[in-house]
Amino acid sequence: MITLSVVWKYLCSFFKREWSAEDYPIRVRHLDSSAADHTARWKPFRVDAAVINWWQMSGGGETEADAVKDLATKLEARKARGERLPRPGTGLPIEFAARGRIEAHHRLAADFAKRVLGLDISDCFISNESSLWDFQADEDNTLLYNKIMLIYGVDVSDIENANLADIFDRLAARGVSG
Repeated sequence: MITLSVVWKYLCSFFKREWSAEDYPIRVRHLDSSAADHTARWKPFRVDAAVINWWQMSGGGETEADAVKDLATKLEARKARGERLPRPGTGLPIEFAARGRIEAHHRLAADFAKRVLGLDISDCFISNESSLWDFQADEDNTLLYNKIMLIYGVDVSDIENANLADIFDRLAARGVSG
């Protein structure tokens, strides 16, 4: 059944120049949220809607309609940013986020990962878009901000979204090299 949907959407795509969520073959799954961690920061979705053959494009919600609407919003946002949408029925390879800003501070990043996050830099992926939020599940970043202040003597609590590249830039500007 999925194969027919994929083939049908693929063939229909040749009659349009621009595609929207309705043009893609979508798989909807109802998730078991009873076993999930229900902290206030993390609220599990009950339903997941993903584009078949492009699994990294998905949406979530409380109902099927919510999940499909979230998926459509993400597709439209990608289109608005000028990013390529694959032909329905096909997909895109997984793309890793840029790391140039992190690589510019490679020694500091390794030191920070070990001393602040408790990780070996080779066991994690930190990109220019990574944030302290990606490495902890607390309600806020207060503990990590305090740890950074204690270790490096620099306040980074005002950095928007707790972006690690921005944090590394500030630490480096204050003479911290790792």
